[in-house]
Amino acid sequence: MIDIKGINHFYKRGKGPVRQALDGIHLHVPEKNFFALTGPNGGGKSTLFRILSGLLKPGSGQVYLNGMDLWSHPLEVRRLLGVVFQHPALDGQLSVLENFQIHASMYRLEKGMLDKALEEDLSWTGLKDRLHDRVGTLSGGMQRRAELVKALLHRPRLLLMDEPTTGLDPGARKAFWETIFHFRDRLGLTVLTTTHLFDEAEQADRVAILHQGKILADGPPEVLAHKLGNEMIVIHTKDSERAQRLEQKLSSMLPLTVLRQGGELRVEGASQEVVEDLIRQRGDLFDDIAIKHPTLQDYFIHITGANTQETP
Repeated sequence: MIDIKGINHFYKRGKGPVRQALDGIHLHVPEKNFFALTGPNGGGKSTLFRILSGLLKPGSGQVYLNGMDLWSHPLEVRRLLGVVFQHPALDGQLSVLENFQIHASMYRLEKGMLDKALEEDLSWTGLKDRLHDRVGTLSGGMQRRAELVKALLHRPRLLLMDEPTTGLDPGARKAFWETIFHFRDRLGLTVLTTTHLFDEAEQADRVAILHQGKILADGPPEVLAHKLGNEMIVIHTKDSERAQRLEQKLSSMLPLTVLRQGGELRVEGASQEVVEDLIRQRGDLFDDIAIKHPTLQDYFIHITGANTQETP
C-alpha cells in the first residue's frame, strides 16, 4: 500500500547550518496493516508525515501509494487518503455537521453519500446528538473523533494520523483507539500513525523506530521487544555517582549489558542469582530494584542509549 524509497530531506533556516531531517528512509506498509512510526520528538516523524500527506516534497526519493507515485498522480492519490493532523483542522465556530458538509463538498460527495457515511459512523463516536453543536464546545476527545469521522467521509483506503491523541487524557486516548480499531476492521483500512508514545505503538501490527532522521528498527513490536530477552532489571539510585559505582560493580560480575541514564540502570541478561547477590553485596547503593518484561520503549533505549523525550 505504501512504498517509501530513499527519502532524504534537509532544512535550512536563515544563515544557520543545514539540518538533515530524514536520512535514506526506506519503508513498506502492506495493505490493511496498522503501522506506527515512533521515536522521540524531533526524530523526523512529522516531516515524513507531511511528505506522505502531500504537504511537503522531499529533497530526494520516491513515495508510492497503491502503486502510484505521490507527485505524478496527486489527485488520484489524495482520493485514497484520509488525514488526521496533529493540530485541529476543524472550524471551531461552525457546527460539527457544517464541518462535515464542507469536507464532503471538497470531495464532491453527493448528499446521499454523506448521509449514508454519517449514519454508519456516528453511532461509534458518540457524535450523533452533537451534530448541531459548535465544534468549539466539544471536549478534546470528541473533537478528535469528529476529526476522524471527517477524514473518513469519502471512504479512503489509507488513513494517516500525526500524533492523533495529543492533549487527550488516558480515558479519551483509550476511547479514540477503540474507535480507530473499529473503523479499521469495518472499512478494511490501512492505517499509518506517528506517535512518540511507545505504549500506543505497541498496539500496531508493525512499528518503525525513527531516530535522528534514520529508521533504526522495523518489525512487529513484540518481536523487537523480545530481542532483549524475557526479563531485564531496572535499578534506581539516589544519584548518578552511585549509579556509576553500581555500574562498575555489575560490569565486573558477569558479561552483562548495562545502560546508565542519570540515576537509573537497566541491566539485560541478569539472572535471579545476580539480583540476589547484588542486593546482598551493594544494597546500600540503590533505592529500589525490579525485574520486568522488556517493552518497545526498553528496546528503543537499548539501541540508542537515548532519552525517549529528547529533541535532536
